[in-house]
Amino acid sequence: MGKAWVFESSIDTDMLAPGPYMKFGIDEIARHCLEAVDPGFASQVQPGDVVIGPRNFGLGSSREQAPAALRHLGVAAVLAPSFSGLFYRNAINVGQLVLECPEAASIRTGDDIEVDATNGLVRNNTTGAVIGCAPVPPHLLTMINAGGLLPWLEQRIARGELQTR
Repeated sequence: MGKAWVFESSIDTDMLAPGPYMKFGIDEIARHCLEAVDPGFASQVQPGDVVIGPRNFGLGSSREQAPAALRHLGVAAVLAPSFSGLFYRNAINVGQLVLECPEAASIRTGDDIEVDATNGLVRNNTTGAVIGCAPVPPHLLTMINAGGLLPWLEQRIARGELQTR
């Protein structure tokens, strides 16, 4: 997929979507994503790159802009040993792939990473290592691939699978 960006210290939603920028749209919020821990992240991350985080990634407030900022920047996946429950659900809702990966700390900044969300596997093409993650349930992967909860629902309505009032 892409290059690994490793963050070893606690990452909360305020670091992902800083409070002073919350009055702006996602373009501006994303420009400041993770600037408190890596000022160059938002300008250097490339579509397809993968964020590697510590335990309880995304703790803090329930702001959906936190995973939305990562998705807006093109982050293909976020891997961490665990996620804050609110962040995890918000990530799914906005179409950001997140995988619980106990061995995520074995990945180093700059490693070339390939993620198989269906089977819960991460291949480190730099080292040759393959590590396991919790596979994403098929119904959630379908939602993520659709772009999140709202696009998924819109697609189901358009196909006649759901009825509106």
